[in-house]
Amino acid sequence: MQSLINGRVRLEVKDGIAWVRLSRPEKFNGLDWDLLQGLVGAARTIRRLPEVRAVILHGEGPAFSSGLDFGTFTRQPVRMVRAFLKYGRNTNLFQEACWCWRKLPVPVIAALHGRCYGGGFQIALAADFRIATPDCECSIMEIKWGLIPDMTGTVTLRELVPIDVAKQLTMSGRLFSGAEAKRMNLVTQVSDDPLAAAEAMAHELMTRSPDAVAAAKSLFHRSWFASVRRAFAIESRIQFRLLRGDNQRIAMRANFDKKTPVFRNRRFKD
Repeated sequence: MQSLINGRVRLEVKDGIAWVRLSRPEKFNGLDWDLLQGLVGAARTIRRLPEVRAVILHGEGPAFSSGLDFGTFTRQPVRMVRAFLKYGRNTNLFQEACWCWRKLPVPVIAALHGRCYGGGFQIALAADFRIATPDCECSIMEIKWGLIPDMTGTVTLRELVPIDVAKQLTMSGRLFSGAEAKRMNLVTQVSDDPLAAAEAMAHELMTRSPDAVAAAKSLFHRSWFASVRRAFAIESRIQFRLLRGDNQRIAMRANFDKKTPVFRNRRFKD
């Protein structure tokens, strides 16, 4: 399956992996209206495909994304104001273009190269994992435009770095490399070929029960900042759901028989 969504985002599903490509290379994948809506549309399409086991987000051309194309948005001020209205239950359009990856019940891996600035960096932060080239240029760049990060970075940054680091990067807007991002815990790993590394990670995760992988994502997102009592309740509730599923029995049987499990399509929903 391959499709072009809104002319800016390409989606290809192959062998259980959904490849989502930002496709505005002549503008370093700068985010415009169509690209934002295309990202949301791609995530909605993937959600309807239970055979998808992992998602790889990447950028076509010389960069992952150079962030918001401000010229595009300032030419349509009324549309800009409307875009701040709620797009999903908790998000406006700008936030949903990031948060839609967080909500998917499959692991999402962002492969970063070239530039990853501003809104592009917040999209990457919303993925479950980030793999960057050592020399990838990263920045929380909104301060350059007299703004703050408002595309879910408030939540995703606090999960990865201490508050003083988040403040310093946000207030300065300075550039930092993929290698430095790894040292700060903002990316999961560095690789000279992040796409190949992302695919290898996806295949590794696909050896496990798709229901258990989805449940693990849900578990940590729902319990990370919960009280001990609530976290334990979430653990028990999710585990009970898994114990009633076919894929848990398939995993158990395969381990006892020392065989490679052949799982059914994911049924777990958050």
